[in-house]
Amino acid sequence: MSSDGTSRPRSLDHGDKVSLGAGVFQRCNGCGVTQLAEAFELAVCPRCGHHERLSAQQWIEHLFDPGSFEALGESLAPVDPLGFSDGRAYPERVAASRRTSGATEAVRVGAASLAGRPVYAGVFVFRFMGGSMGSVVGERLTMLFERGAAQRRPVIVLSASGGARMQEGIFSLMQMARTVAALGRLREAGAPFVSVLLDPTTGGVAASYALLGDVNLAEPRALIGFAGPRVIEQTIGQKLPEGFQRSEFLLEHGMIDAIAPRREMRATIARVLSLLCDE
Repeated sequence: MSSDGTSRPRSLDHGDKVSLGAGVFQRCNGCGVTQLAEAFELAVCPRCGHHERLSAQQWIEHLFDPGSFEALGESLAPVDPLGFSDGRAYPERVAASRRTSGATEAVRVGAASLAGRPVYAGVFVFRFMGGSMGSVVGERLTMLFERGAAQRRPVIVLSASGGARMQEGIFSLMQMARTVAALGRLREAGAPFVSVLLDPTTGGVAASYALLGDVNLAEPRALIGFAGPRVIEQTIGQKLPEGFQRSEFLLEHGMIDAIAPRREMRATIARVLSLLCDE
């Protein structure tokens, strides 16, 4: 209701869903157009193709054969080695993230199958502290690579992360080397690693295992890099090229192998595995 007593529709913020009559409407963060929410198949705008973020569970249901995902390492929980507090104690932040995300940590890992092929898979949970990589995330990914190596089974990881988790300090940074070492053992065993880079994949995750796939795939317009564009501009004192650190820019400069729209991601990974794996 406005100040003059008349009824006016409120403006919609990006991502809002508002019930209007019998339907639910959503505004696209890409083109800004409001459309019926059900038109956003797999959270992709039908008008401009902008990819909204999917939850880890939605990715699991989209990519892997129904009912095949068996979670591993769910009982692992972080400790507070530094007694870290930024106005709120680290254990409190972890507990809050568990409540809001519905996940036990920032990555879910497990055994699964894709198009009938057994794989090990990891999917990041960006809603859990920005998908930050702490000791538990590092342990779960290491477990994934080591099991893949032991069974010569392909590993697929879908990364979406702001980087290392500052609340764990050096223990978090150690996971960069740890995951890369475990990935080396997977490679020595002759099992392939397919890395899927979602929006965003940054910081210590991008600087460690995420860009070391036998094949690196990315979603359209995903932000991929170490430091953010604003930090880089402030550091070098120069304006960055248009689209810098987006997946299209990385593909053009040889940093990734292909861009796969979300609707095609399952078929793309299946095709890559058919080329990389011994039948």
